[in-house]
Amino acid sequence: MKLYYAPGACSLATRISFHEVGRLIDFEQVDLASKLTEDGDDYTKLNPKGYVPLLILDDGQAITENVAILSLIAERHPQVAVEGPLSRTRLLEILSYLSSEVHVAFKPLWQDIDDLQKLVAARAVEERLELVAKQIQELYLFGPRFTVADAYLFVMLRWAAEVGIPRSAGLIAYSERVGERPSVRRSLAEEGLVAVPDNEDLLSIAQASVA
Repeated sequence: MKLYYAPGACSLATRISFHEVGRLIDFEQVDLASKLTEDGDDYTKLNPKGYVPLLILDDGQAITENVAILSLIAERHPQVAVEGPLSRTRLLEILSYLSSEVHVAFKPLWQDIDDLQKLVAARAVEERLELVAKQIQELYLFGPRFTVADAYLFVMLRWAAEVGIPRSAGLIAYSERVGERPSVRRSLAEEGLVAVPDNEDLLSIAQASVA
């Protein structure tokens, strides 16, 4: 399989999820401005939507949209799925909200808008994140078990920190907790989002994420 990604974009959740389950796949970076892959190919020929993530399965089939890709990973790897009654429905419920409400609410903050518009947009993100925060149970969104939904929420909490959106103490603690997972540390290092550890440390992180 191959994942087309952009550093720090929502595709980071897919990378984290694959490392979490120990699945080795190929990665290829996409320049979202030029729509070119790192190999110089026209990305829109692979994905006419022009954004990431794009997952190419072993049989050549292409899948786009975070909700679809993350739910597929959970389906194939139960260790990052939700347990209990209505488990698949509950996972789709939170993934859909993260995609259609929280993720979308960030978009104005990446555009050329005035200060008042930024304030309104930031407040919208803050309110949606706090609503999600109420679902955190024990360690993660669905209790002590890390799921693909936690990978997605973690990415958006990184965005919130980058643009200065206030986060509650609970969300900050949650983000720090997720950030310490070997799969997350490895993914951030691979995308150049943190100081890259030395080779020995990177190897230990990779080993821990597949243990």
